[in-house]
Order: sequence, then structure tokens, then C-alpha cells
Amino acid sequence: MMLCASAIFALGLADDIFNMDPQHKLAGQIIITSILMFFGFRLGWVDSKTVNLFLSILWVVGITNAFNLLDNMDGLSAGTAFICGVFLFLWHFMGPQSLVSGGPILLISAAYLGAILGFLIYNFNPASIFMGDAGSLFIGFVLACLTMTGTSRQMGGGGFVHVLSVIAIPILILFIPILDTGFVSFMRKLFRRPISQGGRDHSSHRMVAIGFSEKKAVLVLYAFAVASGLVALAIRYFSIWSSLIVTVFYLLFVLFFWIYLAKVKVYPEESIISNNGLGVFTPVIVEITYRRRLFEVLLDLILITVAYYTAYFLRFEGSIGKDLHMFLNSLPIVIACQILSFYIMGVYRGLWESTGLRDLIGYIKAVTVGTVLPILILLTIYRFQSFSRAVFAIYWVLMLVLISLSRLSFRLLDEGIRKGNKKGKATLIYGAGVGGQMTMKEIEANRDLGLVLVGFVDDNPRIHGRKIKGYPVLGDQKDLKKIIKKHKVKEVIVSFKENGLEKKKEIRSLCANMGAEVEVKQMKLILS
Repeated sequence: MMLCASAIFALGLADDIFNMDPQHKLAGQIIITSILMFFGFRLGWVDSKTVNLFLSILWVVGITNAFNLLDNMDGLSAGTAFICGVFLFLWHFMGPQSLVSGGPILLISAAYLGAILGFLIYNFNPASIFMGDAGSLFIGFVLACLTMTGTSRQMGGGGFVHVLSVIAIPILILFIPILDTGFVSFMRKLFRRPISQGGRDHSSHRMVAIGFSEKKAVLVLYAFAVASGLVALAIRYFSIWSSLIVTVFYLLFVLFFWIYLAKVKVYPEESIISNNGLGVFTPVIVEITYRRRLFEVLLDLILITVAYYTAYFLRFEGSIGKDLHMFLNSLPIVIACQILSFYIMGVYRGLWESTGLRDLIGYIKAVTVGTVLPILILLTIYRFQSFSRAVFAIYWVLMLVLISLSRLSFRLLDEGIRKGNKKGKATLIYGAGVGGQMTMKEIEANRDLGLVLVGFVDDNPRIHGRKIKGYPVLGDQKDLKKIIKKHKVKEVIVSFKENGLEKKKEIRSLCANMGAEVEVKQMKLILS
């Protein structure tokens, strides 16, 4: 492994110095990986040795390039490699092999972690040293090799579910580099851009584009890497069905977050699924994806199954073996009734970006109807024998939470990112009524204004100290001088419909007297 890893390092160094063509670099990686296969490094995921050989080459080359592509911000590739390495070390440490047989792997893993951590101290934002392709290819190659060791022994004697769990663990440990590579490749293909072409379209770049600092974007990806590692270790400790629930919930959260990132505009070109896209299948894709809401229906199919199974799991405290046939018999009825209820109650006619209180009331009605209908059908067919009423009560709660969070996901992410984004001029709104709240929404939605809202000022003493839409009402006009100094306010917006011009002049005079450089504006709503 160290011999081939040294060769990968030399290949990366040559690329750093001579700027090799992508196809030549890929050919070198495949040659070096093939030599590694000669020394006996193989995955044992399937029964066919030929397929295992092909998967092994694909795995090593893929993970090596994943960390190379991930090296797009200070500390991102090295930090992610360190986190993955820690969970990989724990995975091997808790494995079935003895300390004698597993000792060399643990020793190499520990040395690898020490080297990465020593480098990361100087590579984290703001970085003073950089790894280049020589470093990123090396750390990815070594991690890929370490995930391959011991997999054949762990595969032995297990059924399909056991084999699936063994495959899932290394994938989850290295999930973030795999996800980022797959995401970038898919988005570039979608916009007709060469996958080998560089660009600021990675997950981290998209986070910066929506308001994160580079350091915060890296830390968010670190958090996802830690979460993926914890889910991977949970598979070893939990039962297979318990870990399946945890994994599915985590993957759903990841799905919503990366769909949100995919909405960020980073390409000047139009997507192949836009109305102006070329190709025979483009109209079909647009019709199915956007007008028929195929994605929403498929997502709801997953959510219903997960909610119903989790309800059984919680009701019977994780041991549903004897009731599994009842679950399987009733699941199709629950799915059919719930999807039908969503369709009739208009759930599929809403826009996720504008989901509000009225939509939530509609979700409550739809989930309630979709819960009561299966109960009536099962009562008619089976007289409700061997079924638990508590299961449907738990299902109602879980389904309502899942359907609401899925539809609110974009708005929740928008709100969280905006509240966490402190870049821009500190702004105060004078007037916490309807006009002030309209101004607040415009400040939040329009990043081009370059404003960050610190709160409201209002002449009504009853709302002082309260919060409106998460922003505090800081006081009234007599407190304005103190508020401006404390919060370093650079802009005040008067939101009054009546006497707004007079109030604007008063505040401007007050700011001039205190020597503060504060711009005072008045909100106007124009319908033309």
C-alpha cells in the first residue's frame, strides 16, 4: 500500500509541476491501482472475483479523485480526511479481527491521522500551506486502501442484509467526498459542462454563494462528515432495522439540503431540463418532473413507508418480527390511502418555497384522512384483529412531522441561513406594523440590498422587549440614540404610511446631532 501510495504522490507532484492532462492523470491512477490489486488488495462485496476486482479499481480511483476534487477550500479536504480517518480507525478497532491481525492497520491509520492533523493545523482557514494534487491524491488513496482491508473477512457467513450493512459502512464513512463528487458531476452534466473542468460549483462554493463564510462552509461539511461517521458506527451497534431507520432519516435530511444547494445559480448556461434545452427527451423530463410532481409522489412514498415502519418499531419496542406480516399486509393500503388523500386535499398543488400556515392546516387534514381511511378498510377486511390503534396514532404524528418538514425544508433553510448571515449594513426598521414586516421580508429576500436587520423601533410601549418574526423590538424614538450606538446601525428605514416624511426628517436630524453616519430612508409601496 505504501509503495503504491508513494507512486500516487509522485503522480500528483508531477501534475502540480507539469499540469498533466486529466486523461493522462487518470491513466496513471488506474495503472497504480492495478498494481495494488496485484498485491491482493480487493473488496469482497460480491461472490464474483472478477466483479470484485472491477469494483476495487473503481473504488480506489473514485475515492482518490473525490478527495482531489474536495480540495477547493482551506482545510476542507484534509479536515474531511481526518474525520473519515477517525471513524475508519474506530471501525477497524471495533471489528471482529484480533489485535494481532488488525494491529498493522490500526498502526498505519494512527500514523495517517497524526500526519493529517499536523498538516491541518497550518492548512485550516486561513491556510499558510497547501497540499496540491500530490497531497489530495495521496490522502484519498490511503483512505480507500484502508477501507478495503478486512472487508472479505467481515462478509463471511452473512445474508444479504448483513452484506448490505458491511458495504454501507465504508460508503457512509467516506460519504461527504463521494456525495460532493457525485453532486458536482451530475450538475456539470446537467449544464453541459465537462466534468474534468474546474469551477466554483462545489457544495462549499454554493454555501458561500448563499451567505456562509468560507470557514463556516467548511465547518458545515465537517459536521456532515461527523454525522455520516456516527451513522456508520450505529450500523455496527444497532440492529439492522434500527440502523436502517436512522440511515434513512439522515439521508432524507442530506437530500433536502443538497437539493437546496442545487438551486443556487452558479452557471451562466441553462440546464438541459429547461424549456430551452435541446434533445428529444427534454419536454418529457420537464413534464414529469415539474408538472406531474413525480419527485414529490416518490418522496411521499418513502416518507409514508418510513413513518409507518417507525410507528410499528416504536410501538413494539424494536421487536416487530411476529407482526411483520401484518405490517406488510397493511402497508400497501396505507400508501394508497395516504397518496390518494394528498392528491384530493391539494397537497401536490402547493409550492414548497411558499409553504405557510394555511398549507400546514391542509397537511393536518390530508394526514388525518390518510390515517382514518386505512383504519376503516382494515376494520372492514380484518375486523382490526392483530392491528394496534397506537401504531396509527404514532404514524399520524410522524407523518405530519415528516410531510411538514419536507415541504418547509426550503423555507427553514432560507430562514436559518439569513439569520446566520451577518454580512451587510446593520439596519433598523422604525415601525413594527404591517409596513415594517413587509420591509423586513424584503431585506431578508433581497440580498442585493446588502442590509442586515438588527431589530425594530416602535412607539407602542406594549411591544417593547418582544420579538416580531424573530427580531426584537428594541424601544422607541427616545431610545434611538442608544440603540444606534450599541448595534452600530448604519441605516434606518421608516415604514410609516402616515407622517412618514416627518418622522424621516426627525430621525435624520437626531442622527446629525449625535454625529452618527446613518442613512435614513422611507419605505414606499408602488403599484404601477
